[in-house]
Amino acid sequence: MVAYEVHGTGPAVLMPVNPQPVEGTQADEMRAWGVNPANGRDLIAGLTDAYRVVAFDYEGHRLAHPVPLTPDRLAHDILAVADAAGVERFAYYGYSWLALAGLQLALRTDRLTALAMGGFPPLDGPYASMLAVTKATHDLAVDPSSQPPASDSDSVWDSAELTLSPEQTGQFVVLYEALQSFSDAAVSLSVPRLCFAGSKDVIEYGPKWGGVTVDIAGPLLRRGDDLATAGWDVRVLDGLDHTGAMQAANVLPVLRPWLDSVLTPTPPS
Repeated sequence: MVAYEVHGTGPAVLMPVNPQPVEGTQADEMRAWGVNPANGRDLIAGLTDAYRVVAFDYEGHRLAHPVPLTPDRLAHDILAVADAAGVERFAYYGYSWLALAGLQLALRTDRLTALAMGGFPPLDGPYASMLAVTKATHDLAVDPSSQPPASDSDSVWDSAELTLSPEQTGQFVVLYEALQSFSDAAVSLSVPRLCFAGSKDVIEYGPKWGGVTVDIAGPLLRRGDDLATAGWDVRVLDGLDHTGAMQAANVLPVLRPWLDSVLTPTPPS
């Protein structure tokens, strides 16, 4: 069972974030990548005056307990958290692949009150390029000697060291393989929904990681009108990359007013 914490009162919001600040060496490494080690805690704190936040570190759970990670499994695990927390109806916010998880959840349940996706487009999602990245990562985890020769790329990703096991990486290969036949253009949802990304959220991966480009911002920039017509509220965060747009200081000014506009928050006491 995925561990969770409940904070605040009001309409329920499920968020797959780590509610505990990361400390020590790992925190230093996160800061070096521009990530706030207390990002989950700060996101929670920005909502609990008006919402009942159910926070669960799903990524950490799956890294500790790898499984064949299918879209059905994603939805099952998230609904199990809601059940354990005693939440029947809830909004969901996820970032990056956890935003993807929210979209798959929305297609498998009628319990959602709102869906917010950050750092992954709900239309023209980069499923093929993400499969290439995850396959390359898995191959490297299985056989570190399979790494291609160093390239001239100045991408920070090319200098990153892999610390994941074959079991950890393999589950994401399973996920993106299962999504190759998924058509996000065919998705039709009725719940209020928000998508956002940084305007510079485009990651160029060198040969070490599959030699592909994962473009998150492009679909929102190119197809913003189509998304709006399909019922999405679209926000592009100027000048931010994938890491920057996930930080609570940048998420909350978008997420909190949007939730207030589509849900009925608990008024301040």
